[in-house]
Amino acid sequence: MTVSLFASDRGTGSRTIALLHGFGACHRVWDDIAADLAGTARILAYDLPGHGASLEIPDAGSPRKAAQAIAADIAARGLPHVHLVGHSMGGAVAMLTALAAPGHVASLTLLAPGGVGPEIDAPLLARYALADSAEDLAACLAAMSGPDAKSPAATIEALLAMRGVPGQTGRLAEIAAAITRDGRQGVIPADLLASLAMPVQVLWGTDDPVLPAAQADRLPAAFAVRRLPRAGHMLIEEAPQAVVEAIRSDLLQTAP
Repeated sequence: MTVSLFASDRGTGSRTIALLHGFGACHRVWDDIAADLAGTARILAYDLPGHGASLEIPDAGSPRKAAQAIAADIAARGLPHVHLVGHSMGGAVAMLTALAAPGHVASLTLLAPGGVGPEIDAPLLARYALADSAEDLAACLAAMSGPDAKSPAATIEALLAMRGVPGQTGRLAEIAAAITRDGRQGVIPADLLASLAMPVQVLWGTDDPVLPAAQADRLPAAFAVRRLPRAGHMLIEEAPQAVVEAIRSDLLQTAP
């Protein structure tokens, strides 16, 4: 049996925005942002391999394999190019997709992306992987967020439903272990990132407890970096308007 990569599909327009969630999340965390942008473009919100409706995709622990799956899906849909938006692990997948298929990526919007520096809160990700109650999820999201953040009930509901699928938390535990070997994450070489020619915007919370905001200093000078005061790691929930503004800005910088 062939298992297809899942993406919700909404909106219309000559442009396509592809949304890639972070570790342990699913396409539904983008619902509010996707609704805001649906009048502007077609919106594809993916479940990354090993997550949600893409649970059975093989090689789920590898961001590089996930990038290959995203690139293949974009090609299979016949899309000439997409605007890629990625959070955390999804940010690493977005950058790897752009490196693998630069002609198909019009712009990158990265939210506290993985793969920039080796530092990562591996114990917190391991705990998040196994969280399967509303209370545990709320506690993990609070630990990953900034001091002023409150996790939306809809996000907790979506993550709880996802984790109710048999085998999901076990798969997440495997992925967490794979992406944080020896308590460190893999790093995309800086020279490869510097080779990306499309517009790249990066948002990073100054109080990010998962991936230190200082990692943004290692990004190429051509990347437009915006630091969000007192925001943590969960920027989809903590700063949705800033995310929407960044995506719209990328659309304006590129030809239709």
